[in-house]
Amino acid sequence: MSDTAERVKKVAAETLKIDLSMVKDDSRFVEDLGAESILSVVLVAAFEEEFDIEMDEQGALGVKDVSTAVTFIEKHL
Repeated sequence: MSDTAERVKKVAAETLKIDLSMVKDDSRFVEDLGAESILSVVLVAAFEEEFDIEMDEQGALGVKDVSTAVTFIEKHL
């Protein structure tokens, strides 16, 4: 697993206040990990801070699960 994937999982677990072991490659942020709308915004901000990137609003809306987040972030690194 890539370093990016590990970091995405760690950020998701910390932001959503869940155990890291709950965050899988195919975990969906809302349905599987409980990221309600406000937490989704906080999660995007946490990814931006962790990776020192800016996620455009349209692109961020398409990030629904861990693997999509990893792909999106790696494109912007």
